[in-house]
Amino acid sequence: MAIMGSGLGLRRGMLDEMSQLTTQQVDFFEVAPENWIGLGGRFGKAFRALTERFPFACHGLSLSIGSSDPLDIEFVKAVKTFLDTHKIDIYSEHLSYCSHKGHMYDLLPIPFTSDAIDHVVTRIQQVQDILQRPLILENVSTYAKFGHMSELEFTQEVVTRSGCKLLLDVNNVYVNSVNHHYDAKQFIQSLPSQAIEYIHIAGHYDEADDLKVDTHGAPVKDDVWQLLQLAYAHHGVRPTLLERDFNFPPMDELLAEVNQIKAMQEVVNV
Repeated sequence: MAIMGSGLGLRRGMLDEMSQLTTQQVDFFEVAPENWIGLGGRFGKAFRALTERFPFACHGLSLSIGSSDPLDIEFVKAVKTFLDTHKIDIYSEHLSYCSHKGHMYDLLPIPFTSDAIDHVVTRIQQVQDILQRPLILENVSTYAKFGHMSELEFTQEVVTRSGCKLLLDVNNVYVNSVNHHYDAKQFIQSLPSQAIEYIHIAGHYDEADDLKVDTHGAPVKDDVWQLLQLAYAHHGVRPTLLERDFNFPPMDELLAEVNQIKAMQEVVNV
């Protein structure tokens, strides 16, 4: 089933509550496949029941597309089996790396260099060949920058050369625009429209006026909502997911943000 509209990240800690939602409340769910591959018992049955009712997207955590370690081919094959089993077409990951001689459990910035582009593009094409699907890569939040290129130039080149798709994380654009002093609006408007498959939106933490931290643990801030509106106006409406990973509010508050996404989409579509 194709994703559309406004979605919510499925979290195991809220599985019972989320299982009660209807397709009138949430259009689609997103999960990290690493958290569900091979899971049986009560959780496995509840997940299968949801995939039979809702469209799903998968958003991975451990592909480590920019790593110098060899690509984990067996893991990619396991992801493909999971996607096929649950009839999920969408698999996104992070334009970053999280391993070096073992997993580091953090999303680290790829140096913005020509050599890194060559390396990443080759690995993207390997993944796409195995998955028989486009790989969708998310722009990540970063707190250090390396290389001679800008994030925008690097991202554009990776997409052009690899044929991958983009997961536009609007909050990450805002966070990076503050942390690295660039124009968030210009960044979003300069991305290739045809490559944007879907969008993420989330809350962040204001560490200081010049330092924002992507946390997924707070409501979406007004500046980020405005950037989402700009993205819709410039690129057209895309399926959009609300990310919330901790500090979970009552479900009504989460649904209010999901509904705000839906309302913004409806205004653009009128």
